Amino acid sequence: MIEVARVGKTYKRGDGTPVAALKDISFRIEKGEFLTIRGPSGSGKSSMLNIMGCLDKPTCGTYRLHGEELSGYTDKQLSHVRAWKIGFVFQSFNLMPRTTALENVEIPMIYGPGHVDRKRAIAALERVGLGARAHHYGTELSGGEQQRVAIARALINDPPLILADEPTGNLDSAGGAEVMGILRQLHREGRTVVLVTHDDAVAAYAEREILFKDGALASDRKMAQFPVEAQ
Repeated sequence: MIEVARVGKTYKRGDGTPVAALKDISFRIEKGEFLTIRGPSGSGKSSMLNIMGCLDKPTCGTYRLHGEELSGYTDKQLSHVRAWKIGFVFQSFNLMPRTTALENVEIPMIYGPGHVDRKRAIAALERVGLGARAHHYGTELSGGEQQRVAIARALINDPPLILADEPTGNLDSAGGAEVMGILRQLHREGRTVVLVTHDDAVAAYAEREILFKDGALASDRKMAQFPVEAQ
């Protein structure tokens, strides 16, 4: 499903000095895997996730998603890929202010199919247990509820790939467990889930771990098994 081949990413500081965020990264992710990307701050994991999510382009190397080589795509083409093939879940929820949970879920349909199917949006909220909160604003929802709205929004165009960046980072343990339960279920249904986290308990849900260090791929290993609480 995903093939990263010799990808590098170089940024420039304000004075023009180049900084290598990624160095010669290569790996594959098969359809239906649940994988975590880990590493200390500044290791390159966020830069890699941005490339995988078509939010940024590599300086060199190739990135293929479903056989499509995306490195040379225009911004418009990448926007289309994001709308149809990738669902994003961020640590900070990124809900639109002054809009209801339902309206937030409907937003990707505007950028994808171009029309809003309200019944689908309500069904997506019901799926994450928030049907009764559809007309509540973000300020009226708990952190865990806001993140579940974000997951419903990520699913509305039925993408095969879910990218989650520290999805439990702003949640308490109960809210985090709810979110991970939903992501685990999405994986069981056949979606590919790629998760960035610093939390050992969250990382333990994954089948495989890629570790970044100083912009390079330090290790790539299969996890022994799912933890008992994840069964």
